[in-house]
Amino acid sequence: MFAIYYLPIHLITSLSLILYLLFAGICFTDDSIGLTPMTTYQEAVIVKKHCVANPSSSIKLMAGFPRSLSKPITVFCDFDGPIVDVSDRYYSTYHQALTSTAEFYREFSTQQITDLSVQTQLTVLTKAQFWQMKQNRVPDREIARQSGLGDQEIDFFLQRVIEIVNCADLLQQDKLQPGVTWALGLLRSQGCKLILVTLRDRDEAINILEQHGLRRLFSGIYGTDNSQAAYQNYAEIKTQLLEQAMREHQVTQMDADWSWMIGDTEADIFAGSAMGIPTIALTCGIRSERQLSQLQPTLIKADLLCAAHYLVGVNSLQVCG
Repeated sequence: MFAIYYLPIHLITSLSLILYLLFAGICFTDDSIGLTPMTTYQEAVIVKKHCVANPSSSIKLMAGFPRSLSKPITVFCDFDGPIVDVSDRYYSTYHQALTSTAEFYREFSTQQITDLSVQTQLTVLTKAQFWQMKQNRVPDREIARQSGLGDQEIDFFLQRVIEIVNCADLLQQDKLQPGVTWALGLLRSQGCKLILVTLRDRDEAINILEQHGLRRLFSGIYGTDNSQAAYQNYAEIKTQLLEQAMREHQVTQMDADWSWMIGDTEADIFAGSAMGIPTIALTCGIRSERQLSQLQPTLIKADLLCAAHYLVGVNSLQVCG
């Protein structure tokens, strides 16, 4: 163990971020991501240089280094939710499907087809209302009903959702979650192996990662060739993908203490549990904290950056009592 050093108060403001990044093992270089791992020796030299000359303070630096420096962690991570925010796309899909349904049945109404129900007054949910329902697992059928559609109209609406949710113009609305680049870089800088396990079409996932310069951070990418699998959230397929990833990367249940599954839905938690590895559920995706807590994951975190902080143990500054 390294000794405990004390950092003076007047240096905290200027050095806290620098020391934080140093403990994360991050250096800035000229490449596109700018993340390179430092050795434990380099970290020790830099911390000691800044701390040993100032032994008195009410804030102490606990000079232990992240456990990932001694043994790498394998992180299996979902795509939609933890890495990519799909809320805009899903809401636009809802809105467009609702509009298409209303237009379709109004057209039949003008043709005096009386055996079909026609709703002229729709209640279009706000994005906040819609996303809250999705996070609380309100079925699409009930969302449609609360938007003013009748039973026959709902069937048309649901079919329209399936048809357009993966259209190119809507897929363009997907965006990276805040802090994702930092989170992935932090994990890799500490030697963590990153493996993507997603129900999204594999080629789609690779394309998005390449657009943001993140493809090279992953040791493996496992996805489907079914464009509907992600929206339908098939837990059985996710488990099969995780099993394949673990087998091909030689991760067994004996490595459970150093392997994690990170996701935002029941499919991710069920898959991790089925394969005997701990799970981290993220509330930034399509399930609320209340829903996730019912699944009993190992941990619940706000987003991928919070999960990364936990996994590499970068919370090194502690205030003395």
